[in-house]
Amino acid sequence: MLAIQGLKCIYDTGARGWAIELALSGEGEEAVRRFDVDGPDDAEMLIEAFEESTSSAFDPATGEIVFAYEYADFGVEDEDDEDESEDEDGEDEDSDDADEDEEKDKT
Repeated sequence: MLAIQGLKCIYDTGARGWAIELALSGEGEEAVRRFDVDGPDDAEMLIEAFEESTSSAFDPATGEIVFAYEYADFGVEDEDDEDESEDEDGEDEDSDDADEDEEKDKT
């Protein structure tokens, strides 16, 4: 796998078509590979994916481009969030007790 250092959108006037050039480096070599795309929208989509990714690589054996992303783990709550949840639960219980006291006073 070679790390992708940059992408460039190109309109090839000779072939009259759009292409993406990948600037690659790794394993002691640097290279540029060009791939045809259907149009400027596809080129823009690839460039945005590259810019938003945390890492990207090209596999010369398969021709596969891989964009990797890091995502936040939303399954784990922050300690501050847990404290707020406990406070909210406690307030609800207090208000339920107050309602029961009012009912007892009425009887």
